[in-house]
Amino acid sequence: MRAAPSRQRGFTLLELLTVMTILALLATVGLAGYRHKTLVAREAVLKENLFQINHALEQYRADRGKYPSSLGPLRELGYLRDIPWDPITQSRDTWQLELEAPDPDNPDAELGVWRVRSGSADKGENGIPYNEW
Repeated sequence: MRAAPSRQRGFTLLELLTVMTILALLATVGLAGYRHKTLVAREAVLKENLFQINHALEQYRADRGKYPSSLGPLRELGYLRDIPWDPITQSRDTWQLELEAPDPDNPDAELGVWRVRSGSADKGENGIPYNEW
């Protein structure tokens, strides 16, 4: 006859703690990489949105001879399908509009929007605040 084994099969507490520690380290590294990549993606979207809005402003000026007084006419006249979101502030309403310099020959003329910037004062990966891009 065979004698029953005196030791049960399974993992020791030390083995379980080792595996859990390794998994926690891998999850931490993965989460840090994920956060960095989402920030890089939001910055890429911001650059593209700024380019598209500022390009539409220049197209409007080329067609009409002046800049629009707000971003609304860009959408209404088909220069943009819709005003894009600022991916940093998560809003369409936080864009900072820069007005053109007044004309010295016609100081009473309505000033138009000649440039758009992000409404966020946070710094990007390049160390420059988003509202200076």
